[in-house]
Amino acid sequence: MALHLVTSVEALEEAKPALHMVEGRSIGIIKSNGEIFAVRNVCPHKRAPVCQGQLRGTMLPSDPDTFVFGMENQVLRCPWHGWEFDLASGKTLCEGLNRKLSYYPVTLKDGSVYVEI
Repeated sequence: MALHLVTSVEALEEAKPALHMVEGRSIGIIKSNGEIFAVRNVCPHKRAPVCQGQLRGTMLPSDPDTFVFGMENQVLRCPWHGWEFDLASGKTLCEGLNRKLSYYPVTLKDGSVYVEI
């Protein structure tokens, strides 16, 4: 395993995935709510470029006739079929499906973002 310099923390925009190639792999670097994630740019559903999707919130379970929106900037939505993934866990929010995003370890050093491959 090796650390690869990807970008500076300063270059990352909040809640906007930035795509980078590392050892021939497309990786989305995502800054959200004070954390930085390195997500393999492949949706586990149909292999779509998931990091080209939006980072946003979603509707939460709620009482009948009540709509509750939450998880702002914590849900990565696939651009092809709309599957939603919890950025913190990588798990899909689709009920009954056991699919998960793949992540790479991130190291922050001297204002730079490194990814371990």
